[in-house]
Parts: sequence; structure tokens; C-alpha cells
Amino acid sequence: MCERLTPARCDRLVSVGNVVVDVVAAVAALPERGGDVLAEHLAVTPGGGFNAMVAAARQGLPVLYAGALGTGPFGDLARHALAAAGIAVRLAARGDVDTGLVVALVDAGGERTFVTGPGAEATLTAHDLTDLRPTARDAVLVSGYGLVHPANRAALVPWVSGLPADVLVFLDPGPLAARHAPEALAAIRGRADWVVANAAEAMAITGHAEPGAAVTALAGRAGAVVRTGRDGCVIAVRGGPPTRVAGFAVTALDTNGAGDTHTGVFLAGLAAGADVGTAARRANAAAAVSVTRRGPATCPTAAELAAFLASHR
Repeated sequence: MCERLTPARCDRLVSVGNVVVDVVAAVAALPERGGDVLAEHLAVTPGGGFNAMVAAARQGLPVLYAGALGTGPFGDLARHALAAAGIAVRLAARGDVDTGLVVALVDAGGERTFVTGPGAEATLTAHDLTDLRPTARDAVLVSGYGLVHPANRAALVPWVSGLPADVLVFLDPGPLAARHAPEALAAIRGRADWVVANAAEAMAITGHAEPGAAVTALAGRAGAVVRTGRDGCVIAVRGGPPTRVAGFAVTALDTNGAGDTHTGVFLAGLAAGADVGTAARRANAAAAVSVTRRGPATCPTAAELAAFLASHR
């Protein structure tokens, strides 16, 4: 069983997040309104919920994608990438809609700006989840992006709320749910064991700008993690004081997907039985490696992560 305060081994990650396709364009600076700029680098790649799943899978944790995929060029790209990453797909492709698209502009400082066009990933239903019954050997990852879509939140809120108490639930609220689906987000937070967010997301939910205060207020039934960029993260086990876990100094090339990398590696660490501090330090290291690489799904493998940590003792 996955104990919440004393991590014990889980055998699988079940993600009910959203897999989309990212069009990532690196630009010197964002254009002014009505402007036009040339991209220095352009890539089309799966993103969204794909990134955290890949991060967990690269640490050796088996992963099942329980969200929806579409039929068309974007859905095909996503399915092929999931198969290449060794991630199982639960649902048949939607026949009448393609997978959604996200345009991500990455500026010279590594910061990214998103524009999203929803697709099949926004059509999850209660029927899709009827036979999905995680056990105490599973960890479940819920994304706030899914809660923004009416169909998804109508399906996910009762399903997540009804999960057995011994199923470990992680919530990544993302930047939109607090504004567009606050009631659904609150319901999922009430069931989540761990809430993992960046500092801006944590402030939007809790009202606390200081990460230590935010992580304490954010904590789920077991705890919370608030990412603080290059400084690392702040963790809190529910009922305990916040603890800062230092980051790693690197030169950022592309921050797209770094938060997902952090989430996937952190939950994979807990699932493998690591203590919270060790899981957080590994997640910080993985995020540091990922921002030195272009693209959203740039988490290091377990071997690459071990080598990085060995060189930063």
C-alpha cells in the first residue's frame, strides 16, 4: 500500500491529464501586437500531460495514459510518441476530432508563452473512466488543465473523489484551473495526497506570495511541493514546517516542460520509496538538466540523472 507519510512502493502511474501536441518556436523576443518575428528554432512535439509521464517513465515507473487522443495527424504523432516512450494508452482514438494543439513561444531568456487550441483531450467522459479502478499499488496524476474543460471536470471530479483512500493521488493544478474551474479544483484538492505547483500557481490558489506560506496552505492529505525556479523548491509534509530544497545552477536554454519534469521525477521517487527530501532533490536536478535542452519532454533518464547528481555532490 502507498502510505502517505511514509512513502512505500507503487508499481504504476495512471495519468488522467491531457496529451496535446506542442508547436514550440524559439524567438529572440515576443512580437508586439500585430508584429511578425522569425523563429530561430521550431519543433513539433507531443506535450502537455505527455511530459510528466515521460519523466516518470524515464525513471523506471510504468505509466498508463487514461486520457483521450484524437484521430488525425496530431493524434497520430501523440500515439507514436507514447508508444516510443513505453507508455500504455487505455482508450481508443476519438473518431471525430484530432488531438489539440499548443503554440509555445520561447524567448531568449528561456521563458515560454502559450496559446492552446483544445481537441480530443478535452472530451473525457464518465464512461471513459467506468472501468478504470486504480489500486493501492497505483499512483494517479490529475492535471488542472483537464479541469478547465467542462466535459473533463464533470467526469474527473466524481471519479477522483471516489478513489479508495489508499490510492496515492497527485494534483498538478497548472495556471488556469484556479481562475476557470475553482470549485472543481477545490474538490480535487480535497482528495489529493500531494499538490505540486510552481510559485505563481501556488499564490493564485492560496493567496500567499511567500513560497513557505504557500506550500503549507497548499498541502494535500500528505503534503505539497512549490517549485521556485532555479532556486529549487519548497516542500512540506502536512503538519510539518516548510523545507527549502536547493536547486542546481545551470544556464537555461528552454524552460518549457521543466515543471512537468519536476513533477514526474518527484512522484516517481516517492513511488520508488524515496523519502520526500530525496525525491525533491532528484526532481530539482532533473528540472535543471531539462532546461539545458530544447523541447518540452527533455527529462534525463535515470542513468543521466544519477550521473548529474554524482557530479554535483
